[in-house]
Amino acid sequence: MVGLTLAAGAVAAAGPWDSGQRKAERQRVAAHGPAGGAHHEPPAPRRPAPAPSAGSVLEALGGPRTVSAEDPAGKGGLARTLGPLLADSGLGPAPAVCVIDLTTGERLYGKRAEAPMVPASTVKIATAAAALTALGPDHRIPTTVVAAPGADTITLVGGGDATLDRARLAELADLTASALRERRADPKKGARAATVRLAYDASLYRGPVLHPIGPNDNIAPVTALMVGQGRLDEGTRGPATRSADPAAEAARVFREQLSERGILTSPPAPGRAAAEAVPLAQVLSAPLSSVVERMLTDSDNDIAESLARQTAVATGDQPSFAGAERAVTKQLRRLQLPLAGTRFADGSGLNRRDKVSAALLTTVLARAADAAHPELRPILTGLPVAGFSGTLEDRYSDTSAGTGLVRAKTGTLTGINSLAGTVVAPGGRLLGFAFLAADTPSPYEAQPALDRLAAALVS
Repeated sequence: MVGLTLAAGAVAAAGPWDSGQRKAERQRVAAHGPAGGAHHEPPAPRRPAPAPSAGSVLEALGGPRTVSAEDPAGKGGLARTLGPLLADSGLGPAPAVCVIDLTTGERLYGKRAEAPMVPASTVKIATAAAALTALGPDHRIPTTVVAAPGADTITLVGGGDATLDRARLAELADLTASALRERRADPKKGARAATVRLAYDASLYRGPVLHPIGPNDNIAPVTALMVGQGRLDEGTRGPATRSADPAAEAARVFREQLSERGILTSPPAPGRAAAEAVPLAQVLSAPLSSVVERMLTDSDNDIAESLARQTAVATGDQPSFAGAERAVTKQLRRLQLPLAGTRFADGSGLNRRDKVSAALLTTVLARAADAAHPELRPILTGLPVAGFSGTLEDRYSDTSAGTGLVRAKTGTLTGINSLAGTVVAPGGRLLGFAFLAADTPSPYEAQPALDRLAAALVS
């Protein structure tokens, strides 16, 4: 318990300048369980050792720091430190690397830093930046019930909330049942039918609902209405068998919940809400800041695709795979990021047509660390913590220098491995890094090699 307490303190201290780690992430950090994402295959679980003192972290985020002539985070020091580690065969023939000072934006080390590479799930960093730029950290995604005149027909309307669960859908059922009873008691509003006609509307999104990889346990069909991410089990993260029609499944669950509250409905049918329909009840997602943190910590593909489409909705583009790619690119251009050779074929990183550079990822991290962009800070606070949370919970040994101090987004596809995040180097310098590797022999060789690179920035 002492080790866990110390680790939690260090994690909170490593958050953004103003308020440390957000409440949403603290709750998730405390709940240990399997991590989600794209084919993440961590080594055997290990418990983290007590984290080092948070003193140097606090200094890096606002207080004085000392950088000596032998500073290992300097350009020469990093070349000597990282060079031998990059030769590890587990990283494939030509890994790309970029390390920058997040305070100044200065590049401290780079190797193929501008080369477009398949990023796997590290592309979620870019997806988060685009969504936060377009929508802001306080935005909430609605799920609504509307009623036609007379209220004998109601429509469950999906707004694209990929975090909607049964508990929040039950809250919507409570509100809907109460509103229907009020309308029935008011003779001016009519609606006296014993059975209400139930429809569901998932028309907000356009284009194919299946991700290009096809049916896959790592992602549900991308629809504007789903509950529990279309999972057919009781889990909340990681791979799972998904419903082939998440919108219909959500409507089916909603009908059951209404029945439990004494509201009888017809079997739900797809349709669009009538133009003259009026709002009856609504629930909202958590703020986008919390949604982004969950997406990054758990490497949640369903949330990532939702955020890419929400970016398109907010900017007037078509909320499809193609429209989301255009919208994300436009928002990242607003942030003046190096976009040469980039491609955002999806928001999650499951698509191998995605291409980003290590320089792009570190520049996004620099923008998130910039006081001029407070809306982007959830990118930093949502990064998994080495040996402690999310997709890094079971990585890093209990003796690694990086445990508790490396915060990074992981990426794993067959033959593709990546890691991008932040770390406090000796002397208190806050660094951003991105390591992208292709043609890797195995995640069991590539992941430890990536972890050693990040840990080397600490030690």
